[in-house]
Amino acid sequence: RACPRAAAAARPWAPRGLASAAASKVAQALQSEIKHEEEQYEQAKEIKAFLKKSDFKLIETEGDVNITLERSLGDKVVRVEWQLTSPFDPSGDAEGGEEGFEQEATDFCVTVEGKSGGAGITFYCSTQTGEDHRYVIGNVKAFASAEEKDSFSAYNGPDFEDVDDKLQEALDEYLAEV
Repeated sequence: RACPRAAAAARPWAPRGLASAAASKVAQALQSEIKHEEEQYEQAKEIKAFLKKSDFKLIETEGDVNITLERSLGDKVVRVEWQLTSPFDPSGDAEGGEEGFEQEATDFCVTVEGKSGGAGITFYCSTQTGEDHRYVIGNVKAFASAEEKDSFSAYNGPDFEDVDDKLQEALDEYLAEV
């Protein structure tokens, strides 16, 4: 399968009405890069292995930086959503290596939603660097409908660390289970 992000990113550079030599050179270079990516793109072996042993499906939309893992769990749908980020450190590349590069945290959401009715819960989380590759929960939001879930002005819930310890533990166990 072709690398969807490379192809989509290059489309705006098509020389529409731009007849300059520089614009033509950019368009040719981008077409060459797209061809290379389409011929060479291969999904990372870690992703292939995870998807093979998991019930999750990977959902990507060409040209979109949002990525979703989704699976059914009884009468619920579990969705893990995040945005694609570059795995490279530009300052490390400029200095000739990636030694000492510390990956930045990635924000992600885990939503567990009923297949009928749309009620559910969303965990707003962030990855945490370290050897155990842990995540931290920032907020937890319960919603009664799809409209409430998708509302931009809806309250995202209290800071997770401000919630009662027993509730934190129960929610953390629930999240680990889904």
